[in-house]
Amino acid sequence: MVCYADDHTLSDIRRTFAYAFESKGQSAGWAPEIELFAIVGPFCVGRQEVQPVKLIHGTRTILGYRLGSFAYLTDCSAIPDESWPLLEDLDVLVLDALRVKPHPTHFSLSEAIEATRRIAPRRAYFTHIAHDLLHATTSADLPPGMELAYDGLVVECS
Repeated sequence: MVCYADDHTLSDIRRTFAYAFESKGQSAGWAPEIELFAIVGPFCVGRQEVQPVKLIHGTRTILGYRLGSFAYLTDCSAIPDESWPLLEDLDVLVLDALRVKPHPTHFSLSEAIEATRRIAPRRAYFTHIAHDLLHATTSADLPPGMELAYDGLVVECS
């Protein structure tokens, strides 16, 4: 398995899941095989270039990703000024929209709508949503081009 993350997150992974990085002899004969790669800028997975996009999760800087005209920005509460230019001319945006009530580490629905309007993608799907957002009702009330994502959703991007 391959894992891409910034240095801070890689350090957390190594600490939290230390057993996965112990030698096989010390872990009762097994350990998952995980290759960690530090993200320090754009990188490629196969032939696809991936542009990391800095986001804020409460007080911590995290990463979202842009792949061509698609951006995946979840588990976030803010987009820093330096990241907005990386989000221009998107076909599809997937963005965190936890609930109606504000939350310290996630966009609320209104904050997600506001960010989506600023980014102006052709289509936006809100994810990382709580159970108190009724799917059909909430989606029907969203502005055109925005909807709640759902399990099994497939998004085709060129």
